[in-house]
Amino acid sequence: MFTGLIEQVGEIVSVRQIDAGRELRIRSGFSGLSDGESIAINGACLTVREHASDWFTTAAVTTTLERTTIGDWKEGTKVNLERAMRASDRLGGHIVQGHVDFVGRVSAVKRAGDALLVELDLPSAWVSLFVLHGSVAVDGVSLTVNDLIPRGIQLSLIEYTLRHTTLGDLTLGARVHVEADIVAKHVRRLLEPFLRDQSTLDSLTNFSLEH
Repeated sequence: MFTGLIEQVGEIVSVRQIDAGRELRIRSGFSGLSDGESIAINGACLTVREHASDWFTTAAVTTTLERTTIGDWKEGTKVNLERAMRASDRLGGHIVQGHVDFVGRVSAVKRAGDALLVELDLPSAWVSLFVLHGSVAVDGVSLTVNDLIPRGIQLSLIEYTLRHTTLGDLTLGARVHVEADIVAKHVRRLLEPFLRDQSTLDSLTNFSLEH
């Protein structure tokens, strides 16, 4: 589990095809890494295969490649890095699983004072999970939904975020990893049977109003 607070920006130094999928070697300044530990790379939870003092390798299997932008990464690509949180850590962002739900697309980028407003187009099936001032992870960064727009959400990126993550490089049309709030996903799952049966939902609503 992660918090969405980026620790470092790493760089892809090599990419190669292997039986396990696509292996990435990433330059980083992490110390004390262990083979087998989890690291969120642009919000995708991947496993350290090998490591040295200034790099580690990880592999993305076919399913991961299909659900993320990792297949587009190449030598020189910058990525947001966060190691898994300890039970004693402060939860400064929000609960992030490192499971990318979908790839969103940047539909607008504009300055507003000292912030950068970024609009994301989302798949229609996911839009209802987002609420004003709710949490979202974008390329692994814990952010607050600044506004709801017809096809997605608007984010307001402060200067610190722009300087310490890859989000400062976002341009129109860029594709980003998006992970919706886990609480919202559980609530929608629990409500699905009632949403499918409107009569049941109506009866529950009437019961709550009458009692």
